[in-house]
Amino acid sequence: MLEFAQVSKSFWTGTQRKVILDRASFRVELGHSLGILAPNGTGKTTLINMMAGLEKPDEGRITRNCRISFPLGFMGGVVQSLTANENCRYIARLYGLDPDYVEAYCRWLCGLEEYFDMPVGVYSSGMKSRFSFALMLALDFDIYLIDEGMPGSTDAEFNRKAGEILRERLETTTMIIVSHQPATLERFVRSAAVLKNGQLYLFDTLEEAKAAYEY
Repeated sequence: MLEFAQVSKSFWTGTQRKVILDRASFRVELGHSLGILAPNGTGKTTLINMMAGLEKPDEGRITRNCRISFPLGFMGGVVQSLTANENCRYIARLYGLDPDYVEAYCRWLCGLEEYFDMPVGVYSSGMKSRFSFALMLALDFDIYLIDEGMPGSTDAEFNRKAGEILRERLETTTMIIVSHQPATLERFVRSAAVLKNGQLYLFDTLEEAKAAYEY
């Protein structure tokens, strides 16, 4: 379970205060994947980062009673001077997993070939995104966080394999996907919320959320 209780978050832009959340309260139960619709510039990435514990709220309480992934695209735990191979084995040990399994899984899913044994710092943004996504799927989480605003991959084969794995994971795990496009959510969730004016409005169905979002 992931719960926000009276959570507030804002930033000073230099000319005004931008409110991301204003005393927002909601809960995501395991087994109930959630899509969140929000226009660009409203704080989608900040919301995801707070869920992951990468950013703290100004006020309120965030409760995490399960294993929550880092956001798709997050490279904060990856050492840029190490190869993907070395990063896989290091991070696997941190999570108490088999380094051979995590390495083999990421090597297969990434499709980076010889670059898998080169420093991550030389990767393009698309290659880094593929590695981050593969690493996230290789680890064992109860809730996976996906921010559509993160850099994506243009590799068709990777997108196909990753999409299939995501759909399989829906049977046993929970996903929170944040996007400004309703079509992105249709493939993975049935219920959704709308982030508007600092509040997160939850709806029982994606169709209801779409109607409120487009109103």
